[in-house]
Amino acid sequence: MKNENYIPLRTTSQYSLLEGAMKIEKIVNKALNHKIPAIGLTDRNNLFGALEFSEKLIDKGIQPIVGCNLTVFDGKLEGSVVCLAKNNEGYKNLIKLSSELFLTNENERIGLDRLFQLNEGLLVLTGGYGGLVNNYLKVGLKKEAFELTKLINSNFDKRFYIEMQRLGLDDCENDLLDIADDISLPIVATNPVFFESKDNFISHDALIAIKDSTTVNNSNRDRLTPEFYFKTPKDMKELFIDMPEAINNTIEIALRTSFKVSKSNPRLPKFSGLDTDGETKELRIQAEYGLKKKIEENDIKDKDLYWERLNSELEIIISMNFPGYFLIVADFIKWAKNKNIPVGPGRGSGAGSLVAWALTITDLDPIRFNLIFERFLNPERISLPDFDIDFCQDRREEVIEYVQEKYGKESVAQIITFGSLQSRAVLRDVGRVLGLPYGQVDRICKLVPNNPANPTTLKEAIDGDIRIREERDNDEDIASMLEIGLELEGLYRNASTHAAGLVIGDVPLQDIIPLYRDPRSEMPVTQFNMKWAEASGLVKFDFLGLKTLTVIDKTISLLKEKKDIDLDISKISLNDKQTYNLLGTGNTIGIFQLESTGMQDVLRNMQPDCFEDIIALVALYRPGPMDNIPKYISCKKGEDKPDYMEERLETILKETYGVIIYQEQVMQTAQILSNYSLGEADILRRAMGKKIKSEMDSQKERFITGAIKNGIEEKKADYIFEQVSEFAGYGFNKSHAAGYALIAYQTAYLKTHYPEYFLTASMSLEKDNTDKLSIFVNDAKKLGINILPPDINKSKMDFDVEGNDIRYGLGAIKNTSQKDMISINNEVIKNGKFHDLYDFSQRLDANILSKKNLEFLSFSGAFDSVEENRNKVFQSINILSSISNAAMEKNLNKQDYLFEEEFNNFNHIPLPEVDKWTTSETLEKEFSAIGFYLTGHPLSEYKKLIKDQKIKSFKDINNNTTNYKIAGTISYVTERKSQKGRNFAFIGLTDEESQFEVTIFSELLFRVRSILIPGISIVVEVETQRNENNLRLLAVNIYPLEDLLKKDIGGLKVYVNNTETILQIKDRVELTGDSEILIHVLIEGEDVYQTELKLGENFKINPAIKSSLKEIEGVLKIEEM
Repeated sequence: MKNENYIPLRTTSQYSLLEGAMKIEKIVNKALNHKIPAIGLTDRNNLFGALEFSEKLIDKGIQPIVGCNLTVFDGKLEGSVVCLAKNNEGYKNLIKLSSELFLTNENERIGLDRLFQLNEGLLVLTGGYGGLVNNYLKVGLKKEAFELTKLINSNFDKRFYIEMQRLGLDDCENDLLDIADDISLPIVATNPVFFESKDNFISHDALIAIKDSTTVNNSNRDRLTPEFYFKTPKDMKELFIDMPEAINNTIEIALRTSFKVSKSNPRLPKFSGLDTDGETKELRIQAEYGLKKKIEENDIKDKDLYWERLNSELEIIISMNFPGYFLIVADFIKWAKNKNIPVGPGRGSGAGSLVAWALTITDLDPIRFNLIFERFLNPERISLPDFDIDFCQDRREEVIEYVQEKYGKESVAQIITFGSLQSRAVLRDVGRVLGLPYGQVDRICKLVPNNPANPTTLKEAIDGDIRIREERDNDEDIASMLEIGLELEGLYRNASTHAAGLVIGDVPLQDIIPLYRDPRSEMPVTQFNMKWAEASGLVKFDFLGLKTLTVIDKTISLLKEKKDIDLDISKISLNDKQTYNLLGTGNTIGIFQLESTGMQDVLRNMQPDCFEDIIALVALYRPGPMDNIPKYISCKKGEDKPDYMEERLETILKETYGVIIYQEQVMQTAQILSNYSLGEADILRRAMGKKIKSEMDSQKERFITGAIKNGIEEKKADYIFEQVSEFAGYGFNKSHAAGYALIAYQTAYLKTHYPEYFLTASMSLEKDNTDKLSIFVNDAKKLGINILPPDINKSKMDFDVEGNDIRYGLGAIKNTSQKDMISINNEVIKNGKFHDLYDFSQRLDANILSKKNLEFLSFSGAFDSVEENRNKVFQSINILSSISNAAMEKNLNKQDYLFEEEFNNFNHIPLPEVDKWTTSETLEKEFSAIGFYLTGHPLSEYKKLIKDQKIKSFKDINNNTTNYKIAGTISYVTERKSQKGRNFAFIGLTDEESQFEVTIFSELLFRVRSILIPGISIVVEVETQRNENNLRLLAVNIYPLEDLLKKDIGGLKVYVNNTETILQIKDRVELTGDSEILIHVLIEGEDVYQTELKLGENFKINPAIKSSLKEIEGVLKIEEM
């Protein structure tokens, strides 16, 4: 490599988390722009980017130099050394060093002796700033630095260089030159790169502060300088003009490290130690046995069709060398099913395989549902098979442990993922390190739309919201936060693990790929993300945890426990009329894939009556295909005629009424009309999906030529190709839709026939999500199922079926300890119900009676069965805790108490006698403990006011008019941005009987945003929009219900049963108005009132005051005058 330029050996990418601020693409572009022929990557301790870096540089004709900046410890000091891979052996040793650093050392460092043991194939640099040698020199230990350098040199003979750096820090240059001269070591000029240009120093300084959890103004923290930017070869040659050999040695090192990390073909472990022939025979045996069993179980008549399909698939699987893959997947699925761990019916294109069905990998008969194998495995487009397997989320770990045991823990790993600094997160981090007040930062962050499915960038948020721009223009600190945030946004912040992916190697994974340790898991993690782990030859297996499978399993367990019903969900009829009737009502809360408001509207319009309708709906309800839903429904109802384009296509398009919905239909169209093989048709489908013109032109010619041969006119063939192409762009995988449709149907079946059991299971799985619980509670009410409040004596941890009702679970009460709630439950099971508060406090460990536990148990009403006055419980918290402590001490010490005979317990200690909370106070506290209103509703006490003001409830809305005033209490507010960039919001509201949603657009949203707070009751003037069975509410005006409460009432008649109550009434009203109060006292023993007593006529009375008077003990009723 003839080149006079300097070679950068020390770039640091964003894979050095919260340290490097350059993405690999930027490093590649810098090398291209400055015509640099080789460049090194030395991230801190990891090789996260090694393969990606190699591939992207080689693609541009640039030599990658693969290295790692390793933290080492020699028994005295810690510091770094830079290791560069000379060859494959060196890279293998780098893998081991980096992996061991994470897997075997919590301090994330490697012993110097271990580095020496794995020295082969490595070049070593002293590490420069932060290096171990430099660290000795910085503390004045020059002799020790000299001895250390000699020691390293003796282990890396002629593969060791002294780094020279000029970074504006203590670079120890003279001492390093002395050592180099004394030992005759070569020097090399390096400039660790952390950011692109000097202009990025301030933002990078903030990044380092984020990493160190400090502020930029902390004078005690380590700081870099602006010199850690990407210097050009010209910059470096000028900087080291007095050390030309240090520049030239960068070229020498590049010549000595001409190695790249390479991709590899897929490699799988051998199933049960079998060789290739053995795996082939075993697959055939298992598949044939399985199909024979399926034919018998399903009473299949056309057996030849099934055997022909099986043999065809087996030939393809064997020819592509994937028998082992099918056997491995079938093995852990069979193990899971034998252990009664719920497994999904199949998702993704794998459900199109008959072999998979025969092996019980999937539960769907692909021939019955017209699913295509070549969509999964195509011999004409070599790609890895990929079964995505759903397991019950509570027992998924058991399956993973089985796989680890079978293939060896050293050969199984999770897959790394990287969390990035997204718009809101980066502002919070930057605001914190700049020392800005939390409230100020939080206010700005909340102006950035939060849409995880389609995240808004910081630039989009700033451009789209004048409030952010005003804050920026009026406050320099905010302007600085936004500017730094824009520079750091998108960089990786942390490493985590893929939710489902595992890789299984045929050898210990450290022989193939570097490994990492996630502190939250004992299992090792690949240092390469999914894309690059697969590129390195590892095959991914997806072990997904699906909550719905757990819901189904829990429902079935409850049925067995409570009603002794043994239900096999895989054997239910797919033609249950009652289930389709339920779906047609749109009452699909809790039903998998079908519970969104939009989906409910479609179901009401569609009135599905067969399983194929559900498959179609799962596939159609997405942007793009959604436009075809009206056509599907109108043809289904006979209002429109299906267009099959060509009579030969009717067989494949009839079930979808002429609408091309599935990718499989695209493939079959090409097969029928143009004689494509299904393998060719799959390539056509992919070409249509990608819309690459050159591929499309080639495929169009092939399609039309084939169609003409089958007697179709060219013009018609061209028309069909264009129509199919349009649909193919967003056609859905039918195999995936069918698998998910089956789970949807199963949940609908359970809700139809066992609603209280299904909802109980659903609520138990959502006990930490109060928004979902609120929805389920309202749904239960609609179905006539009572939700019984939490009860220390009757509630379990989870929700439970009690008769035909649902008992609220203790584990769902907010701000309580789950462990402590289990202890309460266990005590009741073991020793019976608690009789009173004294009994409760003396039978439980004092730690359970913490202030927070007792507060929120009392707020929720969990003590109502032993003490109905919730305020009394609340005011007794300290006493109850003291009693519990005393009881524990007595039991532990078994002390003889002076008054033991009189006081063998603590029931003599008085508890405070206090008034009950008012209804509004009770509901407010209940809301804080449960997250919604369970035993009442804030609107209840304003019924007359709401009626007098002609305000409707949601159930009163009908087809007779389009404008209403409705009242509701806010449960949630979700802001979104329209395609034009305008803000709008969905407001969730509840009244006494219903839960509903109102849409509010930008102008009104801007005006009333400050009052849109969950828990606030409002009046909304709405305009209704209807489309067949669908109802939309659009807000025209919004104001707090409180505004109505402030309107004065002319006078009140208050009926009481004793004269003492009169004084309490007087205490609650103000003498600041002109309203009159008349008192009527009930004669004792008779059902008549004495003559009215005039309390006065200068009172201020409004609905709120009237409501508070109702709460006074002794007040029987109140009438307005």
